[in-house]
Amino acid sequence: MATLTVPTSRADKPRVLRSRAVGKLLLLALVAAVLAPWAATHWPGASWPHALTVDLSKPLAGASDWVIDNRDSHPLFLYFFGYVSNAVVLSVRAVYLTLLAAGWAGVTVLGALVAWRVAGVRLAAGTAAAILACGALGMWIPTMQTLALMVVAVLVSVAVGVLLGLAAGLSDRLDRALRPVLDTMQVLPAFAYLLPVVLVFGIGVPAAVLATVVYAAPPMARLTALGLRGADPEVLEAVESLGATRRQRLLTARIPLARKELLLGLNQTIMMALGMAVIASVIGAGGLGDRVYQALASVDVGAALAAGIPIVLLAVVLDRVTAAAGDGHTRSRTIGWPYALAVTVAVALAARLLGALDWPAGATLDIAGPVNTAKDWMVDHLYSGVPVVGGTAEWAAHFTTWVLDPVRSGLQWLPWWSVLLIVAALAWLIGTWRTALTAVLAMAAIGVLGVWEPSLDTLSQVLAAVAVTLVLGFATGIAAARSDRVERALRPVLDVFQTMPQFVYLIPVVALFGVGRAPAVAAAVVYALPAVVRITAQGLRQVDQAALESARSLGATGRQQLWQVQLPLARRSLLLAVNQGVVLVLAVVIIGGLVGGGALGYDVAFGLAQGDLATGLVAGAAIVCLGLMLDRVTQPTGRRAKKGA
Repeated sequence: MATLTVPTSRADKPRVLRSRAVGKLLLLALVAAVLAPWAATHWPGASWPHALTVDLSKPLAGASDWVIDNRDSHPLFLYFFGYVSNAVVLSVRAVYLTLLAAGWAGVTVLGALVAWRVAGVRLAAGTAAAILACGALGMWIPTMQTLALMVVAVLVSVAVGVLLGLAAGLSDRLDRALRPVLDTMQVLPAFAYLLPVVLVFGIGVPAAVLATVVYAAPPMARLTALGLRGADPEVLEAVESLGATRRQRLLTARIPLARKELLLGLNQTIMMALGMAVIASVIGAGGLGDRVYQALASVDVGAALAAGIPIVLLAVVLDRVTAAAGDGHTRSRTIGWPYALAVTVAVALAARLLGALDWPAGATLDIAGPVNTAKDWMVDHLYSGVPVVGGTAEWAAHFTTWVLDPVRSGLQWLPWWSVLLIVAALAWLIGTWRTALTAVLAMAAIGVLGVWEPSLDTLSQVLAAVAVTLVLGFATGIAAARSDRVERALRPVLDVFQTMPQFVYLIPVVALFGVGRAPAVAAAVVYALPAVVRITAQGLRQVDQAALESARSLGATGRQQLWQVQLPLARRSLLLAVNQGVVLVLAVVIIGGLVGGGALGYDVAFGLAQGDLATGLVAGAAIVCLGLMLDRVTQPTGRRAKKGA
């Protein structure tokens, strides 16, 4: 009888050799074994080789001088940037004067009627209360200034985002071309690109509005493209079968079907524009942001909170209204837009006749004094000398000594080529070779720019802050997902934390922890925590209930269900939480350069304050590269995410 020879199959191999991850790591180890000795021989030392750097200081200084010398005479500035600047100033001024002409009563009525029309009476009452609270805090005029800038910035951001989204949603080629541009715009912290905007437009409202547009337009573009590409193919085929042209299919089918994504994009654009309000105050935006920035300079927690609360109230109201418009379920048909406008005009005219346009001077509440008193008490009793646990100053010193310093020293001790290999391994394990190549090139560009050491310093702060954020965020998100009562209790807290301007976080942490890297990390943790908690809780709640029922039927305990069912099935959401935590932490760590965080954040702040384009732009470019690398290392590709899901 003939003997059958069974070929060796993939299943016969040891399990470790069948792992794709092990195969990738073995290939990288082979590459490292070949290239590492050669790199170490030609460029010894841990730091990035000076021979592989490019000095951009002279060309950037030359470009800065050219812009300054020609800003008032060159046709490009006179007939393009000049017209853009004038249009922005006139638009913001027109909206601001309209709000002042409507008076506090007219603005309150208009906001309440819009909320009533979109979401019902309950949200209308909340909107009116929020608007009145802005006046009661003595911030009516700054609030109107911020609102005027917001209206113009959001309208321009939506227009730019919709145009880019239409291009990306209707053309695969444009989608591929725009994706890296939108990625760069999204991962670049807002603080980094203020300098080039100021260089072209100078200090003032135009620079603030345009910086806000660059920061707030990407989510509108992404969600518009997502909505257009996600339109039901059967509906599109039905419309096409009726003889509709491409333009008719776009206007009558694609855009209406993408309504939810468009309104979500509007919501995200508004949130990001409000988040930019304080940062834009650094370049002359005025309004509430300017009050917060002044309070930061004097470490006045009470004044910062008095200006920060109206920003939070505006953010929460606009978030609820736009979210309700996107759902479309609670809309009230009892009020038409013409009626709402007529009532607003009538109220504004009545207020003008009564001489009550301005907020009454006697109807304000001073919270700065009590808040500063409470802050002083906390500093006196918590800063140092607390029995057993020590004080916040000791915590900051210990965190710096035991965590931040070792992480920074460890990163800077590693040879530069090993850092690139680690980045390649992490990015390739979670994505594809293209992901790894992008991450490695981004990290290498940091070295080429000559800012390897400060970039690793910034990276150490980001890693420490992300570690703390993930521990707290995952624990809190799990608790919120497993208890409706916890979720309801956390929601208003997360709303406030998520909408509070980034600068506001710096003030109390500086008061409690002093100046240095520790307060920058603490502010970054508080700022990034809400997003991690929300995404974690949502991912766990969306786990297939059939899988949980099956686990319960097999006698699994609650802990076993969490570790063996919910967390593995929610892998995609957890990775997204990590990604968003990294991006948000990086944004605040950069701003932490203003309070002693040093590294790239300090370079950007120094370049902005001194008008040093070379220092500021090089640091800004390094931040872009660092953010792009971290984004690629923490965000799986579509194929990998689906497999993990």
